[in-house]
Amino acid sequence: MSSLRRLTRMIRDRFQDDNFLETLSGVEVLVSKVLSIAMILVILVAVYNLTIFLVRDFLIPEVMSPDFGRFSVSLFKIFGLFLNVLIALEILENITAYLKKHVIQVELVIVTSLIAVARKIIILDLDQKTALELIGLAFAIFALASSYWIVRHVARKSDDSNLH
Repeated sequence: MSSLRRLTRMIRDRFQDDNFLETLSGVEVLVSKVLSIAMILVILVAVYNLTIFLVRDFLIPEVMSPDFGRFSVSLFKIFGLFLNVLIALEILENITAYLKKHVIQVELVIVTSLIAVARKIIILDLDQKTALELIGLAFAIFALASSYWIVRHVARKSDDSNLH
């Protein structure tokens, strides 16, 4: 019976606010580290795919690629692949910033979102999109750009007030 009481007391102590918050913080850090490792793997695979794509389409002799010396694929696909790597790097930066400061940095998230929308626009096939989809992308760009301006404006004012 005393071991049951000890177990109950131990569980109750673990669920005290300070102890529970400490446990949550530890879980957050662990998950962030796992996400960082996973994102590094994603970045390496994306760079590998980009390299293979570039080598296959631009550096392999004409025997392997009949369109050697010309763009055998759309230049937009290449830009899309580059932007995939940049987006992955931005996400890794978001995770790293969280690990350093334990705060999600809204400005980084908005910039990452802007890059993702820019990628979507760059690789967009206008023949396959409806007017409503284009209006939706335009609205997303406007909302993200406005959000970015607001966050930067507030941060600048905060920095200015800290200087005085």
